[in-house]
Amino acid sequence: MMTTAVSDHTIKQFRSVLIDMDRPVDNAARVDLLRALEELKASCAGAQALLAADLDASTRKDRGERGVPVAHQGRGIDAQVALARRESVWSGTQHLSLARALNDEMPYTLKLLIYGAINEQRATILMRETACLTVQDRAALDREFCCDADNLASCGDQQLTARIRARTAEVDAESVVRRARKAVGDRRVTSRPAPDTMCYLSVLLPVSEGVAVHATLMRDADSILAVGDDRTRAQIMADLLVERVTGIGRATPTPVTVNLVISDQTLFGDATDPAHVNGYGPIPAGIAREWIAQSGKDIRRLYAYPSTGELTAMESKSRIFPKGLAHLIDLRDRSCRTPWCDAPVRHRDHIRDHQRGGATSAVNGAGLCAACNYAKQGLDWYAETDDHAPGTRHSFTTTMPTGHRYSSVAPPLPIPWASPEAA
Repeated sequence: MMTTAVSDHTIKQFRSVLIDMDRPVDNAARVDLLRALEELKASCAGAQALLAADLDASTRKDRGERGVPVAHQGRGIDAQVALARRESVWSGTQHLSLARALNDEMPYTLKLLIYGAINEQRATILMRETACLTVQDRAALDREFCCDADNLASCGDQQLTARIRARTAEVDAESVVRRARKAVGDRRVTSRPAPDTMCYLSVLLPVSEGVAVHATLMRDADSILAVGDDRTRAQIMADLLVERVTGIGRATPTPVTVNLVISDQTLFGDATDPAHVNGYGPIPAGIAREWIAQSGKDIRRLYAYPSTGELTAMESKSRIFPKGLAHLIDLRDRSCRTPWCDAPVRHRDHIRDHQRGGATSAVNGAGLCAACNYAKQGLDWYAETDDHAPGTRHSFTTTMPTGHRYSSVAPPLPIPWASPEAA
């Protein structure tokens, strides 16, 4: 078998061919190119999986030879993969799990991915739905479904999921039952931003409970519609959910703290700078003023530089960030400061480790999600605050074990009014 050495330079050269692609072709050629490029994307995903698996194996081997305990040998590898792919650590973890499974246990799926016959999403479905099987049973299903690309031809994602689940249950019903029982422990409620100052509230429940909740909301919404309510069924279901969870009717303000950061010019004047809701993101100035006018509010002043919106610093001698300082970091950073990670802040981390003399201060503090904070504890990871003049936005740089460096700059706050006297 002949192999060809590939470097990042070779790939960049090929990418330049795509950038300068000759587009004046007929429609039949365009369709052919769309298919060819889709297959190329899948092949690239397969190559990434091989490289991620090799990085994982090599790093673990090196750390084992250096005496790192087995439990800590994998720290930060998923974060390295994520940063290279410009995505969150959670996504990097999923990719690394796929890479290990394909490289170690699913050669037929890997072959189809590399040859562009299936995409990364299909490979992920195959990996996920067979995860509860033994290595031998997983290998058998891998061969059964992926020994021939025609086996998956014209099969949608949901159809593929259903087929794999059915065969998994036939091969090892007990493992499927165990997996279902374990999944109950993953039930949770999450929220994420939606367009137009809306929010997606998601609930992961056992199927019986989830179906029961939805059916109850539909039943009661239909009863309300029957008496002539002018709302839609979907609107009534949403309103019923809020009322039953909070115990408060739609006309009554909900007594929950929402951190809304808004400049003085926007709040008291007619400026149009957007406000920022912690845990959501920017919202239009007019919407923010309406919220404040319609509800009771407490105003806490945050002092920032008029030119940049950089919060002024606070410092503590404690290793644990005090409540006020932690709150300042949360408001400044908004979400995890790792590039491409939008997860909520869970940990206030010392950028320079406390054991290396790092101060418990706003300058040396950063808001991170749990996964990124744990990744930072990996061997040969280093982070340092950047030298910046007073008033510039907070920044720091993280250096990977491979020498790659990634910088993080805090998002700007709304710019406060600068009086002529101050200028």
